Amino acid sequence: MSQVYFLRDKAMLGLIVLFLCFTNILSGQENLMVDKKIEKEVVKLLKDKSIKNAFEYIESIEVETNKNLIELTQIAAPPFLEAERALALKKMFVDAGADNVSIDEVGNVIAIKKGIEGGKVIVLDAHLDTVFPEGTNVMVQQKGDTLFAPGIGDDTRGLSMLLAIFKAMKNSNIKTKADIWFVATVGEEGLGDLRGVKHLFRDDAPKIDSWISIDGGEIGRVNNAGLGSVRYKALFMGKGGHSWGAFGLANPHHAIGYAIKEFTENAKKYTDEGPKTSFNIGRIGGGTSVNSIPFESWMEVDMRSVDSNRLIKMDRIFKESMQIALEEYNNSGVEDQITMELIKIGDRPSGELALDTPLVQRAISATMLFGYDPSLTRGSTNSNIPISIGIPAVTIGRGGIGGGAHSLNEWWLNKNGVEAIKLALLLTVAEAGYDK
Repeated sequence: MSQVYFLRDKAMLGLIVLFLCFTNILSGQENLMVDKKIEKEVVKLLKDKSIKNAFEYIESIEVETNKNLIELTQIAAPPFLEAERALALKKMFVDAGADNVSIDEVGNVIAIKKGIEGGKVIVLDAHLDTVFPEGTNVMVQQKGDTLFAPGIGDDTRGLSMLLAIFKAMKNSNIKTKADIWFVATVGEEGLGDLRGVKHLFRDDAPKIDSWISIDGGEIGRVNNAGLGSVRYKALFMGKGGHSWGAFGLANPHHAIGYAIKEFTENAKKYTDEGPKTSFNIGRIGGGTSVNSIPFESWMEVDMRSVDSNRLIKMDRIFKESMQIALEEYNNSGVEDQITMELIKIGDRPSGELALDTPLVQRAISATMLFGYDPSLTRGSTNSNIPISIGIPAVTIGRGGIGGGAHSLNEWWLNKNGVEAIKLALLLTVAEAGYDK
């Protein structure tokens, strides 16, 4: 054994010892208990020669992975317009040696690595889309070691990780019992409303047994709970007319003002108490000119809660508030009437997986084994869908250090990025069942 490998194995042994000690410390904090059987399983897997080879391969292709990240980031992918990026990623998988790659009916890219036994499907996912509208400048700027571009961390980095993990598993001939699907989903952001993952869990879809998403955040994130949300576009409509000549005619903007006041007052009373629940009016629009009575006025509303029952109540408060405001305005002495339409534009279910769920335990153990402090979180990610129907699912971080997510100044620094790829590979193989 060379001195380099001796030092590497010695360092790995030290990590394992530190992990086992840390487990005992952490298990007494915040009831974050670690299953000893799963802990041993993950430790054993980390020491396997093929896994070590895969880790070394991930390190060796870091420049290539970074190049893929930049190339994909510079292909714009607003929700509903992800096709060009999907085709580019599909080609990357084909070039990497994948022989079963497709783009499904809604635009998801799916590369399948067959397992020895089959019968079970484990998904490793990142989302194709970004929040940025068509026409946004997505060219990557590099300043020192930091990359700047809209969407570079959320979630294009996740896409480059999927590719690196597939290459490492193929190069190291890692076999698993279950099939692994490397999936790049459409429509995770905004009005996409998780349409890619919803399609994969439709009633007649092939059964998926476990789901692992890579989406934002540093190493340590173990998102085992879905933050539910419901979103509406409230549309108020009238005849419209000249601001002077038709003065007194019912005005949709004025009506929506009544609606905003009614809803925010009622919603605040409800959200001031109980489990955390939020509401937000994110966008308002309508009208043709300053001297015209508009023929329509609209607003988009987002409501969220950690409790599905409270979200149902918020939904009811919103609808009741809109109706009360509409009637109050129409009875205020205006000429003619305003009509209203409430259009649901988003529905993300909530849910939570127990701490003792094997996938959650594996994610905690793998995170600790890499020397990081796992943090159980709740978020609005692709994992919401499987979690809400009881399918084991977690969302883990893409590593590195980043900031400015959902802004034009988004940035990402490749600090420990390789470690995040290794961790995701280890977790995926552990969940799929390693077959020597």
